Amino acid sequence: MLSSLIRRNRPRSEMSFLEHLDDLRVSMIRVLAVFMVGLIASLIFYEEIPTFLNLPLEWAKKPETSPIGFLISDSEPSLRALGDLREFTFMGVWSVLMYAAFAAGIALASPVFLYEVVRFVGPALTDKEKRGLVPFCVAALILFFCGATLAFLWLTPMSVQVWHHFAHGMGIEVTWQASDYYSFVTMMSLLTGLTFQFPLALIILMWLELVRPRTLLKSWRGMLFGILVLVALITPIGEPISLLILTGILFCFYLIAVSIGGAIVRRKRIARGDKPNPEDDDIDDDDDDEPDPDGSDDSSAYDSASSGAYGSAAGSTVTSESKAVPAKPKSTPPPAEGDLSSLD
Repeated sequence: MLSSLIRRNRPRSEMSFLEHLDDLRVSMIRVLAVFMVGLIASLIFYEEIPTFLNLPLEWAKKPETSPIGFLISDSEPSLRALGDLREFTFMGVWSVLMYAAFAAGIALASPVFLYEVVRFVGPALTDKEKRGLVPFCVAALILFFCGATLAFLWLTPMSVQVWHHFAHGMGIEVTWQASDYYSFVTMMSLLTGLTFQFPLALIILMWLELVRPRTLLKSWRGMLFGILVLVALITPIGEPISLLILTGILFCFYLIAVSIGGAIVRRKRIARGDKPNPEDDDIDDDDDDEPDPDGSDDSSAYDSASSGAYGSAAGSTVTSESKAVPAKPKSTPPPAEGDLSSLD
């Protein structure tokens, strides 16, 4: 049992359908095992991880201590005077520990998850596709950690400042609850990291030829609006400058993804023997649908000739048949009454 979890006993090309399912189960067990290792390690070092997750709150209070303090606005005096995080229930303390453990498990298991995905689908790909799969997985990891780092360093402190500004303006005294804060930091980092994966999703759609690069490029206005709405929903930022900066980053990713996807599609179509641009297929279809004037005249002439030949053949057949049938003798009128000459 343990050996089957560590290595595969048979080559994938020789495995049956049930053995493929069992191999998928083994891959899922591996990912869950690594996730549990990260979760247990975070519970063992439970004193250090909450200190790490408290950094965005400290950067919101004192922007000068942040590595990118020049991108974070100055905090209000009431925010600087804000005390430590508090928790009012025993289960809230357990929630704090679980949020920290969940974040550590996800960070540790994400590379293993990508490796297992590549290992499972790799035998079904060609050698060229396998070579392109390695940089694809590396790019996925880099983009995910870039998005999570951006959320941790910049988006979370900015959001804390904006929410505290509105609360102070409405005369509400804010007491930050630890479970709410840790869940906010964890989900903000995960969702922003997943949002940074959308260029890779566009490249996959173009590689599968489900959508054309030129179609995506023509609909850039709708894509820009969709990115703006997505950023406003996932990252609750109040400042228009911060919202526009993050939207600009994702829109640049969109343009880069269209360029890379277009190059991949052209190389794939050339290797297959098709024309480089998918739009050329529509031109060929339109040419095939147009009627050919020469062809129509030839067909009509052929039809008329064939019909004439058939008519002449039919006429000759009728004539020959009429000649072959012997002529009927002419009928004589009946003899007049008393005339006995016909009896002779």
